[in-house]
Amino acid sequence: MSVPKRFFVEHISEEVVLSGEEFRHARNVLRLTAGDEVTLLDGSGKEYSAIVERAERGGLLLHVTGERTSDREPRRDYCILIGALKGDKTELVVQKAVELGASRIVVFSSRYSSAFMNGNKLERLGRVSHEAAKQCLRTVAPPVEFCESFSAALEAAKGYDTKLFACEFLTENEGTMPEINGSCAVMVGSEGGFTQEEFALAKAAGFTGISLGRRILRAETAAIACLAVVAYRMGELG
Repeated sequence: MSVPKRFFVEHISEEVVLSGEEFRHARNVLRLTAGDEVTLLDGSGKEYSAIVERAERGGLLLHVTGERTSDREPRRDYCILIGALKGDKTELVVQKAVELGASRIVVFSSRYSSAFMNGNKLERLGRVSHEAAKQCLRTVAPPVEFCESFSAALEAAKGYDTKLFACEFLTENEGTMPEINGSCAVMVGSEGGFTQEEFALAKAAGFTGISLGRRILRAETAAIACLAVVAYRMGELG
């Protein structure tokens, strides 16, 4: 049996009108009609079962029939900070970060970043997060934020218990891989990597440098691989 289609809505009540882009997708792509079952998500960590009652002008009227707390959300808080990447590579990192259980995604500019960000791109990344959350059966779409400077990105990581800085010019980790207790933030650079000055600033902000190994990884590969290791160490994979 196929899983009911999933849609994000702003508010949940006994009767919900699905509108906007979610409605257009339900009507034009999925061809939902009266009697079809769907799952609604409001970002609270709960799933709501609902039945399509009828199509209205500009929306679908849904009747909510039940709710449950999802077990798909990560039990611990971990964040990925990624330097802005060229083309659609940032979208790939956002998509995989959602699948790997990241609770927050921060895109930033740094000294060697050559990609740029604007409101339309950031909005697009938000949609990627929502679609990835629905695909992997999460109930929360992690927010995607943008920091215009490296210092702002360091400030965004303030408060995390463990902070890791993936650095291509480190030949080995600084000591051993730290035990990840509590929350964790991992920072990965753009295609140009980081400067020594940025590394020094990160260390002063409480980050621990970690090596990317003996081979040079593409920025998107490094981000996904680092986050996967963090997710595993935090008990979210397996």
